[in-house]
Amino acid sequence: MTAVEVLFGLLGVVAVGSGVLVVTTRQLVHAALWLVVTLGSIAGLYLLLSAEFVAWVQVLIYVGAVVVLLLFGLMLTRAPIGLSVDLDASVGQRVAAAVTAGATAGVLIVSLVDAFGSARIELGDDPRGGSAGAAGEALFRSWVLPFEVLSVLLLAALVGAIVLSRREVGEP
Repeated sequence: MTAVEVLFGLLGVVAVGSGVLVVTTRQLVHAALWLVVTLGSIAGLYLLLSAEFVAWVQVLIYVGAVVVLLLFGLMLTRAPIGLSVDLDASVGQRVAAAVTAGATAGVLIVSLVDAFGSARIELGDDPRGGSAGAAGEALFRSWVLPFEVLSVLLLAALVGAIVLSRREVGEP
């Protein structure tokens, strides 16, 4: 085993462990911070795969924008910052959630393999991987509309959080 393989395994364990903590913690701000760890470790995995462009997009867009948007949403809607008793689920709810998550993951994996199993993206002649130009061209030629729809959705979520947090003029 090489050092890169060991580091890849460690970053994978960190990503999965912090991902589990995102969905199991009872404090909303801690969940957002664990999401930063998860997304940061995924960016590290991209760096180890010689996909520097994708790694920096991961850091700038997801860690830098999406998590900040989530934190602003928490602050603007006056969501509970500390321990939230409402987030505690019974054993039956946890089992139902686990079964639903497993079924959803199975459907997603089967759908992705069926849709993209034989698809290949030509990224150039570089033996270390593709160039940033080729990756960007493949991404923004085929996926520019979903990318823009997501940005409008995030903007709508931010505007909605601001509207929900506004107080009425006569309210103390």
